[in-house]
Amino acid sequence: MEIRNSRKISQSQIAELMNMDASCYSRRESGEVYLKIEEWEKLAKILDVPLSEIYEADERQSNTCSDNASGNFIGTNFGPNNIYTISEMLLEMQQKHIETQQKYITKLEEENRELKRLLGNK
Repeated sequence: MEIRNSRKISQSQIAELMNMDASCYSRRESGEVYLKIEEWEKLAKILDVPLSEIYEADERQSNTCSDNASGNFIGTNFGPNNIYTISEMLLEMQQKHIETQQKYITKLEEENRELKRLLGNK
């Protein structure tokens, strides 16, 4: 990890601060074992960096989204090609909403032209 190396912190020191042995931390840093979000958070605190600067999602996990208030199922994504972060999902939803609004605006403009044409003939 570049940040760890730039701060001259050994894997053993990180492992100790994360309450694990050095070999366990080494496997996590090499990507053999994926870190849990709690471990990412702890590592960010140890390195004194924002979580977003070091976090890497585990592409082998599946994400299930549901609306807990209503119990409605929203979706499940499996594999690296279908995993979205919340911000990506919101951006995609926003883009679809904008496309729908643009289609509606185009339809209204066409209706206005037709109405003006009909009113101009009288």
